[in-house]
Amino acid sequence: MASAAKSSRSRPSGHSGVFPVSAAAAAGGDGGVQLADKLKIFKTDKFDPDSYVQSKCRTMNEKEIRHLCSYLQDLKKASAEEMRRSVYANYAAFIRTSKEISDLEGELLSVRNLLNTQSALIHGLSEGVQIDSLTTGLEGATEENKSSLEDQEPSEIQKWHTDFPDLLDVLLAERRVDEALDALDEAEQIAADAKQKQTLATADILALQKVISENRQKLSDQLAEAACQSSTCGIELRAAASALKRLGDGPRAHSLLLSAHSQRLESNIQTTHPSSTAYGGAYTASLAQQVFSVIAHALNDSAEVFGDEPAYASELVTWAAKQVLSFALLVKRHALASCAAAGGLRAAAECVQIALGHSSLLEARGLSLSAVLMKQFRPSVEQAIDSNLRRIEESAAALAAADDWVLSYPSTGIRTFARSSAGNFSLQPKLSSSAHRFNSMVQDFFEDVGPLRSLQLGGSALDGILKTFSTYVSLLMSALPGSMDDEANFESLGNKIIRIAETEEQQLALLANASLLAEELLPRAAMKLSSVNQSDIDSMRKRGPDKPNRSTEQREWKRKLQRMVDKLRDSFCRLHALDLIFTEEGDTRLSAETYINMDNNAEEIEWVPSLVFQELYAKLNRMAGIAAEMFVGRERFATLLMMRLTETVVLWLSEDQSFWEEIEEGARALGPLGLQQFYLDMQFVILFGQGRFLSRHVHQVILDIIHRAMTAFSATGIDPDSVLPSDDWFVDVAQETISRISGKARPANTERELNSPTASVSAQSVSSVRSHGSS
Repeated sequence: MASAAKSSRSRPSGHSGVFPVSAAAAAGGDGGVQLADKLKIFKTDKFDPDSYVQSKCRTMNEKEIRHLCSYLQDLKKASAEEMRRSVYANYAAFIRTSKEISDLEGELLSVRNLLNTQSALIHGLSEGVQIDSLTTGLEGATEENKSSLEDQEPSEIQKWHTDFPDLLDVLLAERRVDEALDALDEAEQIAADAKQKQTLATADILALQKVISENRQKLSDQLAEAACQSSTCGIELRAAASALKRLGDGPRAHSLLLSAHSQRLESNIQTTHPSSTAYGGAYTASLAQQVFSVIAHALNDSAEVFGDEPAYASELVTWAAKQVLSFALLVKRHALASCAAAGGLRAAAECVQIALGHSSLLEARGLSLSAVLMKQFRPSVEQAIDSNLRRIEESAAALAAADDWVLSYPSTGIRTFARSSAGNFSLQPKLSSSAHRFNSMVQDFFEDVGPLRSLQLGGSALDGILKTFSTYVSLLMSALPGSMDDEANFESLGNKIIRIAETEEQQLALLANASLLAEELLPRAAMKLSSVNQSDIDSMRKRGPDKPNRSTEQREWKRKLQRMVDKLRDSFCRLHALDLIFTEEGDTRLSAETYINMDNNAEEIEWVPSLVFQELYAKLNRMAGIAAEMFVGRERFATLLMMRLTETVVLWLSEDQSFWEEIEEGARALGPLGLQQFYLDMQFVILFGQGRFLSRHVHQVILDIIHRAMTAFSATGIDPDSVLPSDDWFVDVAQETISRISGKARPANTERELNSPTASVSAQSVSSVRSHGSS
């Protein structure tokens, strides 16, 4: 029953090589055979530990000796851990075998008593025959012989034999147990000596043995009756059990000892009445105090009377597990059930912690019962987690329905964390009201789940929050204009009505909510699941492979959060791209007819980029200014958002089949003016997007679009370069428009910013674009 310490699975660095096998091999790994070979030297009868250590350590320095000592300690711990695992792996068979051995001992004792009785009966019958013979012989004897026999004085042993039954009756009546046991032991010794030396007749010896057997049984029954009395105190109970063991009835003594503690526990539990208004933690603490204190006393009594005998230890473990199971069922019925149904995760966690805390006190003494508790408590805690997650979803939906989508600092008392632009952590992130409340509830949730790491609920808790965050992101997506027109989306939200984010500031606030939660707040809250105390840190060092697995799990969880944010970002970009490309009546503002009809227009053309691309730049420029204030410390997210919006518009143009069918196969071909306007539009996008709104992929897509348009124009038999103005003309027109829309003075040159997030993307000159298009 000794507690086995957890072992380190790593070999100390700098080891001298005295023991070349690793601790993992010592624990039963692949090097088990090698370890067995190495340990043969220790199994010989002539093995001298002092000589062996001196021979190995003679050439070692102090550091190597320290490493050797540390390594030997690790081997010892690994061996103890392996033995404990081996015992637990076969625990059921071990307990069953021990119980069968105990039952067999009792049966052997009964058989011995039966044989003694039968032997006494046989010898009695035999003596009866001899006595009859002796009587017949005496009848023929002379009167003088009869007189000499009658006048002979009885011996001391005969007198003792005559007085012994009366002495035992007195000792048993006065409950002088120790003296009675001594008398019985003395009688057995006398009977054995008398039989060997023939100082008593055989009939007297048999009679004496019968008296001893009957009084042993009488004393055993008397002790058992005393042990079952509720008024028997601990000292008297141990004394009775010890006396029964001395009588040779150890299994019965141990069972009576545990039965007495069971009765005492049952009586104590009856005084602990749960009330409908009682605090669940208080009830659990009171009940745990009763149960685990009785188990501790039973452990003390068993160890004091029976020591570490395996049969008794197994029976004690089985009995203790049964008591803990009954305790767990009571806690579930009167405390955990109501907490779980109401989603009271914190109250449920407190009950579990109280129970596991009491159980851990017994683990230090080698009695591990936490597995019984965790098996019973886990379903209730999972139910509480599910109820808590549903409440978070419902609260977030209710708050989102009234959210004005304006970012603000949290109200007093809400504890959140966000990274500031300076790299420090600020206690005041800016979110909308529903996001603040969602974050606060998630923070509380992880604080409640964190202490329950022993139940291994981290994975289910992370999955639950992931699902809850997905629901909240769906609410944010439904707040975008036009999203509630999607019938499937409306049904997926359970017909919840969400306030629409009308302005661009409100729509960007939706993205700010989701991105800050996914990138900073939720991952930081999830770290509470892995926050550990010093003992947990030591355990983690010994279980090295678990830490990378846990880190990988959380990284994958964070990537899933980010993918949900990407869905919201794509919905945002699609909304604004469609708003640019289509009119309110549903007509497209970016059609092939716009470019084809330019050559049929007799009026003088004012060369500026098309209105749709001017509005795209104006929207990007405006949103970039808003995002710079909202995404402080997360500028890259704002940049990627603007790039994604540009990409959405450009990809729509690239993939619009009707547009390219008219350009390439229509009845009217693209003319010189139309090509010039199209080239100007694309060059305008390249110039305003470089370094800010244009990714490398989109840049290449624009080059492909230009090449495709110039190829279609070349099909008319005209060289595109012959109708397009000089390179400087396109740059001047595009830069003039950029300066007019942005309200900033035209820069002296068009070189991009060296520190821009897309500095690696080359904004090719007009001439390089043209050469690409004409190649």
